[in-house]
Amino acid sequence: MDSITHIALGAVVGEVMAGKRIGKSALLLGAIAQSLPDIDFVASFWMSFSENLLAHRGFTHSFLFIGLTAVGLAMFTDRWYQKPDMPYRSWLLFFGVQMLIHLLIDGCNAYGTGWLEPFSHERISFHFLFVADPFFSVSISIAALVLMISRNTHASRMKWAIVSLIISTAYLFYAGFNKIIIERDVARALANQNISYSRFLTTPTPLNTWLWFVAVEDDSGFHIAHRSVFDHQEAIDFFYIRQNKALLKEASGHESLQHLIRFSQGYYTVKSKDGRLIFNDLRFGQITGWANPENEFVFHFYLDHPEDNLLVIQRGRFANWNRETIKLLVKRIRGLKPPE
Repeated sequence: MDSITHIALGAVVGEVMAGKRIGKSALLLGAIAQSLPDIDFVASFWMSFSENLLAHRGFTHSFLFIGLTAVGLAMFTDRWYQKPDMPYRSWLLFFGVQMLIHLLIDGCNAYGTGWLEPFSHERISFHFLFVADPFFSVSISIAALVLMISRNTHASRMKWAIVSLIISTAYLFYAGFNKIIIERDVARALANQNISYSRFLTTPTPLNTWLWFVAVEDDSGFHIAHRSVFDHQEAIDFFYIRQNKALLKEASGHESLQHLIRFSQGYYTVKSKDGRLIFNDLRFGQITGWANPENEFVFHFYLDHPEDNLLVIQRGRFANWNRETIKLLVKRIRGLKPPE
């Protein structure tokens, strides 16, 4: 998730776990602990972009890292605070739960998290929560703000924290339920439309859990589409794109290529455009693809122009957004097709 959500969530969880024992320090320590796995951003200063793709959400997002770090932080804070009602085991639980929540939430996104590093390089991606979803974050963000400005003795502090966590958790389950609906619809449509495939991916479009991007893999490419939980028709209008693996011969010696293939988990296409060889990771969806199925993908990496790849993931998330594309997004969420 985005950093603001992790900070707010850490503060609210901190209030629930230790607010009555250590006061508002629980907000600060919770926010720090919740953000700690993202310390891997420091590695980006010494790594190439493609190497950093695999390093981010790698070892610092593993269960081993949580265990080791929680023990160290618990030992330090136990000696520093020396509070009888907050013993070592309470600190260990506090830091362990905070960082575990970080890993679980990040696993809901498309990027992938290395829960089992360094024993396994498999990345966990459940693909049912967009990396910045206001419907998930708003309640805990409001609660965190209230907890920061209200008196430490205010009677409603715990109520604010618990209610916000119930709302965000309910939304998380709701998003998971929507994914089940979408995957059922996609599987049914593929069977009814006699489309053969090896696997398919569904992931939410930006800022919501109602409109989903779909990528269906076969031997030579992908059938892509957008599906809303409010769509009534069973058939899905797929747009086909070829994977074009043969084009990778032109970049076979590129140092980033194998990193990109591994990072994409095989959901990639390659194309040549305007003299550039472009690697697309389909897992992050398309730039306003609900408006035009031929639009570029959010993650597009220029294999032969590495200097143009700064902020490669972020640059496409909200590119070309305007009043018209937002209107089309809302219409498509409602189950209405874009104009031909």
